[in-house]
Amino acid sequence: MMNYAIMKSVLIIQTLLLLLIGCGEKPSRPNVIIIFTDDQGYGDLGCYGAQGFETPNIDAMAKDGIKFTDFYVSQAICSASRASLMTGSYAERIGVQGAISPWNVNGLDPRIDTIAKLLKRHGYRNAIFGKWHLGHRQKFLPLQNGFDEYAGLICSNDMWPVDYDGNPLSGTKKSYYPPMSFWENNEPSELISTLKDQGQLTKKITERAVNFINENKNNPFFLYIPHPMPHQPIAASEMFLGKSELGLYGDVIMEIDWSVGEIIKSLKENDIDDNTLIIYASDNGPWLNYGEWGGSAGPLREGKGTMWEGGARVPCVMRWPKMIKPGQTVENIASTIDIFPTIADIVGEKQFNHKIDGVSLLPLLQNTPSANPRNTLYYYLAENLIAIRKNNYKLVFPHTYRSYENVIPGKNLHPGAYSKGRSGLELYDLRADISESNDVSSQFPGIVKELEQIAEKARFALGDKLTSRVGAESYETLCGSKPPAIEFSHFGLESSIKLDNKPHKKYSGENISALINGIGGSINYRDPSWQGFEGEDLIATIDLGKEQIINHIKARFLQDQVVWIFLPKMIQIEHSIDGINFELAYEFHPDNSFSYDQDIFEYSVDLNNVNTRYVRVRGLNINECPDFHPGAGGPSWVFADEIIIK
Repeated sequence: MMNYAIMKSVLIIQTLLLLLIGCGEKPSRPNVIIIFTDDQGYGDLGCYGAQGFETPNIDAMAKDGIKFTDFYVSQAICSASRASLMTGSYAERIGVQGAISPWNVNGLDPRIDTIAKLLKRHGYRNAIFGKWHLGHRQKFLPLQNGFDEYAGLICSNDMWPVDYDGNPLSGTKKSYYPPMSFWENNEPSELISTLKDQGQLTKKITERAVNFINENKNNPFFLYIPHPMPHQPIAASEMFLGKSELGLYGDVIMEIDWSVGEIIKSLKENDIDDNTLIIYASDNGPWLNYGEWGGSAGPLREGKGTMWEGGARVPCVMRWPKMIKPGQTVENIASTIDIFPTIADIVGEKQFNHKIDGVSLLPLLQNTPSANPRNTLYYYLAENLIAIRKNNYKLVFPHTYRSYENVIPGKNLHPGAYSKGRSGLELYDLRADISESNDVSSQFPGIVKELEQIAEKARFALGDKLTSRVGAESYETLCGSKPPAIEFSHFGLESSIKLDNKPHKKYSGENISALINGIGGSINYRDPSWQGFEGEDLIATIDLGKEQIINHIKARFLQDQVVWIFLPKMIQIEHSIDGINFELAYEFHPDNSFSYDQDIFEYSVDLNNVNTRYVRVRGLNINECPDFHPGAGGPSWVFADEIIIK
């Protein structure tokens, strides 16, 4: 039997040998790169039939790997689409809808797993260079969601106080957004003020990505490159301006293609190309009302902001030389929600802290015969179940939608108008009718019934505003429940109240006595405890019924500038014995400068055994939203929930 000292020496030598050998080895776990463009349509790549520009590097990716013909986003809008990509779940399950603006206080719930968090548990180094758009408050930023490095935009590149053509806003046009910055990790670093600045974004993001690859060639890494373009306003660097036959839009796509080429070149130079999975896709279809500057959906119907195929179906190619057989065209249904579970399957992860709606595409990547991971897809938009697809058939439910049909597109980088479309209950055979032009619902009532049954399962789980359903597994149900009521005990409970101005009928509180009922509101302005005053002052006089000794008066107000609710410009607390002659006990002027904070503020005064009968609280409205606000010049709101007298 080997003694302990010898055994220890052997183990040390073995460990050192393993370390020495490992120092020069490339990772056995694959590197993962996701390139996610913004508003790029199904017809905006050469391998999907684009005309007027060339995309040789992305086309080569398709030739060397897989091109998907039926690849979908979860929603045809920025933030919801990106949230689903990062989490593998429908947006309804994780509570991110629409496009989060700099004004919004919400974001991707940091309790939810992301691809970055998943891979970090497996020793990956993670970086994102490009557009985040999943919340700008610190807890929502990439570094708090599993990434080690971040550089880019926190929102869409049109969320800046500049017109779409790059010129300053003038005349009746107002600035809806604060200045836009390029961020480094958790802080803004430099202003983006002009289209020329925007034109450097693709180049700058590419340089960061290549540097990251060079620095991490001996470690497994996850690199997420969400390009801000071709989302409007579009711009290209000097290197690509005028390069395409199509004009500026083509120039932008060609520069993105160049970026892909630079990334693949870097992988090859570092000898890690074979073991790197690259996924290229778009967050939704094209913004068609920009005309020649807005891209193409190819043969598909409609575009961004709709769940017709032109909005929901996007180009997608995947390349992984070590695993994917080249030259494949896959017609199976697949989606961005499938990327998270695919990566999890690759690294052997099975435990997540939220429910996954996606399925692993690894059997398709491995060219497994008869692999068909997904045959059903839900088409949601803003919590509305728009359609259901199973195999070749898509059932569209009655709804209204913004349409690009029968309108004149915009000119000179400005958008055109939308029209309004209306759909009935319609069935389409997408294999025979990719453009959704021939409703076959009357021919196949059995298929309609089958898809309606699948829709009911979706509504039960995730909800559907079109049918007024709240899903049992939706974010609203699981995480958005109303918090317990805040209760106060005070002298005002048995009193009467007079309001000089009536609260708005939409936000009138539970009754006229909402300000003295002992129940406080939550930070949700829809909470029925709040009384809201639009463009008017809160002036409330409380009659205690008799003279009595009081020592404390407190008033509570809500701030939520996102929805035009500001603190009063002045708060006064007064008291009186006769209800005519009032003595001022407290006056304060809150700060109403720009704020992302959504919070309840309390203003109070301590009194020394004052004998009184009447208490009056004034909350004077700023009346108009300030110039920095999207509603500049429109009526502002004052919200109050309780006046507490002790």
